[in-house]
Amino acid sequence: MSLRGAVRFAVRVQPRAARTELVGVHGDALKIRVMAPPVEGAANAELIAFLAERLGVPKSAVQVRRGARGRDKLVEVEGISEDRVHALYR
Repeated sequence: MSLRGAVRFAVRVQPRAARTELVGVHGDALKIRVMAPPVEGAANAELIAFLAERLGVPKSAVQVRRGARGRDKLVEVEGISEDRVHALYR
């Protein structure tokens, strides 16, 4: 979904993984494993850093819009095209 220069997409996060990586698609969401535990926002911070690096944007351009305390999240990234996000799904 594109919104005022930003793209929103669903992410399913698995915390406390052996390594941080994109593992595929879970339903219509990207499935991402993160090494950080789901404590005090550590897993969200690692997710944001990982997505920023993969998409080539600053961390400040990536926000968790919904689901900050759960595994299923809605992430918004500013300053990119939908095509760059769709490339993650391949």
